[in-house]
Amino acid sequence: MTDTDHDARDPQKLTDRVSALVEAAKRAGADAADAVAVRGRSASVSVRLGKVEGTEASESEDVSLRVFIGKRVASVSATAASDPATLAERAVAMARVSPEDPFQGLADAALLAKVVNELDLFDDTAVSAEQLKADALAAEEAALAVPGVTNSGGSGAGAGFGGLVLATSHGFLGHYVGTRFSRSVSMVAGEGTGMERDYDFSSRLHFADLDTPETIGVSAGERAVRRLNARKARTGPIDVVFDPRVARGIASHLAGAINGASVARKTSFLRDMMGKQVAAGGITVIDEPQRPRGPASRPFDGEGVAGERLVMVENGVLKHWFLSTSAARELGLQTNGRGARSGSSVSPSSTNLSIEPGVGSPQDLIGSLKTGFYVTEVFGQGVNMITGEYSRGASGFWIENGELAYPVSEVTIASNLKDMFLNMVPANDIDRNFGTAAPTLLIGGMTLAGS
Repeated sequence: MTDTDHDARDPQKLTDRVSALVEAAKRAGADAADAVAVRGRSASVSVRLGKVEGTEASESEDVSLRVFIGKRVASVSATAASDPATLAERAVAMARVSPEDPFQGLADAALLAKVVNELDLFDDTAVSAEQLKADALAAEEAALAVPGVTNSGGSGAGAGFGGLVLATSHGFLGHYVGTRFSRSVSMVAGEGTGMERDYDFSSRLHFADLDTPETIGVSAGERAVRRLNARKARTGPIDVVFDPRVARGIASHLAGAINGASVARKTSFLRDMMGKQVAAGGITVIDEPQRPRGPASRPFDGEGVAGERLVMVENGVLKHWFLSTSAARELGLQTNGRGARSGSSVSPSSTNLSIEPGVGSPQDLIGSLKTGFYVTEVFGQGVNMITGEYSRGASGFWIENGELAYPVSEVTIASNLKDMFLNMVPANDIDRNFGTAAPTLLIGGMTLAGS
């Protein structure tokens, strides 16, 4: 939020707009239709070495109309100021010549949200451009004061909001809006070919929940310094401990593998595993779209369905797919309110997804290993979601006798996600301030390629 955004929660103009689009579509000959309006506003300031490098402000109001004629569907997108009748006529004309899709259609009326729950997603704190600048400068100053830091990669702060209004021809009309505040900083340590870079950030729905600029700055600086004098490691089998930053990526791979659209297309390595063991016995994965103040919370999905809390994986056994209406129909199932709107299209996605924490601390996992690799960063695109093959460049710290011994870089870690999930041990340190959350994870039996 900035100090000019106090009207952010007033949806009346966009409510009228999407309702008019749906009515226009019906008049133009559509059997059914839905319309969505997305509104957003943001402001950010970036600094480097004490000077402002950039300021940005953006605002958008866009609408999308989706029309159905029998099993034919078409959609159009435009700015909110566009004429509803013109858009509707264009969409209907496109639908008439589109191929039939037997799985398309609005969500069943019985599944639509009857009440739009208040999830505490909006904070009307006024944050000026001057305050954003001050926060970015304070984070950078704190980072530069860390011994061993030699340069700044830049610092930034931002604030904004985004809202959605949805109307359907079978009676749903709802809206919600959420704010987002952020601070970030990137630091460089060392000189010449020995330079290392790292970062830290904080992103929250409510301004008061942000980590302080000084906390973020010190953390970024210390992370960069810790990476100095990195070594390679020998090729061979290895047990890997994933820092939560990287563990969240493992969780996102699991989410992708149980996405109903991927299952229907047969592009998921878990497509035949419903009701079977897909992870270690102690692994439970939860998705919770209506968690108050959740970073990915929403009172209804992109089709008007209020998703409930689901245990996606229970004690290692797969219980659910993420389903939108079309993906569910293709699989002979019913949507579970995971349809995410992207313009005029709807596809399944997770919301507040978490690999639930275990019992031991991260130190317990590290301490259990005579030798191992604590991974703090991965890079490269070596993940095949059809086969599960996993191969990523990595850096982090070598583990010797249960302790972090020295930094390691320029290595590759590899396995198959199917095996990784079955050999996963979670720690107890989950941070739920991310839409995809995971604790520190120990995964045994991987392969390291180094020197």
